[in-house]
Amino acid sequence: MDLLEYQGKELFRGHGVPVPDGRPATTVAEAVEAAEALGYPVVVKAQVLIGGRGKAGGIKLAKTREEIEEHAGAILGMDIRGFTVHELYVERASDIAEEYYAAILLDRTAKRPMAMLSRMGGMDVEEIAANDPNAIVRVYVDPLLGFQDFQARRLAFDAGIAADVIRPAGAVLAKLYETFVKEDALLVEVNPLLVTTDREVVALDAKVTIDGNSLFRHPDTAAFRDVGSEDPQERMAKERGLTFVKLEGDIGILGNGAGLVMSTLDVVAQAGGRPANFLDAGGGSKAEAIVDAVEVILSNPNVRAVLFNIFGGITRCDEVARGLVTAFGQLEVNVPFVVRLEGTNDEEGRRILAEAELPNVHVEKTMDGAAERVVELAKAGAAVS
Repeated sequence: MDLLEYQGKELFRGHGVPVPDGRPATTVAEAVEAAEALGYPVVVKAQVLIGGRGKAGGIKLAKTREEIEEHAGAILGMDIRGFTVHELYVERASDIAEEYYAAILLDRTAKRPMAMLSRMGGMDVEEIAANDPNAIVRVYVDPLLGFQDFQARRLAFDAGIAADVIRPAGAVLAKLYETFVKEDALLVEVNPLLVTTDREVVALDAKVTIDGNSLFRHPDTAAFRDVGSEDPQERMAKERGLTFVKLEGDIGILGNGAGLVMSTLDVVAQAGGRPANFLDAGGGSKAEAIVDAVEVILSNPNVRAVLFNIFGGITRCDEVARGLVTAFGQLEVNVPFVVRLEGTNDEEGRRILAEAELPNVHVEKTMDGAAERVVELAKAGAAVS
């Protein structure tokens, strides 16, 4: 679960990470009230789960009541790279001397946390990293030992930050790591990590991603979840207990087991298709779960064809077939389906589909054949539309 900036900063405060004073607001009146309480000048920040706010005009400095009213009114409702601004964060302005970049993230390849630091933070940090990979220094953290003082010093020296802030920057990095561990985070990022003119090190931004599987341990953090900002299709899948990730293609995918679904995505891509989703119906999928899965897949208007790839073990192929028949009876289905059933009760499953005579349902025996057929059907649908 991704957090908005002000939510991330609330977690930071709880772990001793220094952040400027600020208040969230959802209306112009609340923004004015926050600015008056904090004292001018203040910065008005759009709260959206996407980067690039500054370049898009979503961060403005306000020195007077008139300016805060003008900026808050302009930013609320603004579209920033597909995200509509519904909330603001009004923050006391900081005197900026230097801007660094800091992050703690889970490196899945190394299977351990990684701490990162750069003396070149700010809006263009991605371009800086792309042009000069050495601009960001990294160190892996042993999860049993935790983040050590010598690692903080190594990062600071290698990054070339100012000598007088090496210790305070290291202390902030240690607190960020504490936040990362205790909040079950996957990412804790600060850009910029600010050095003020008084030589204080402050987190001027907060990008935090929490492991959704851990939220039962963090009810206060779980309360941050903004259902309205979630993708409607992913929200529908979550409500039905389905493991689902939306992609950008036009071929709906359903399989049983994460490994099989990943393989199916690859095979479809190799056949020239573009998957629209990852959907794992899970082992032992019953007919009801198949109906739910079909409804979720078809809720995406970009889907032009659907591939069911089932390898029956715990999952029974006849249950999948019955679920598909039920789905066709309950839902309006206007796209072709390709079904591959293999394993437990596969002959029974194919018999059920044959007797049901579902319109525009194609049964294939192999995964490669199913992938080729669904890509062919999707391209034919695109040509017709």
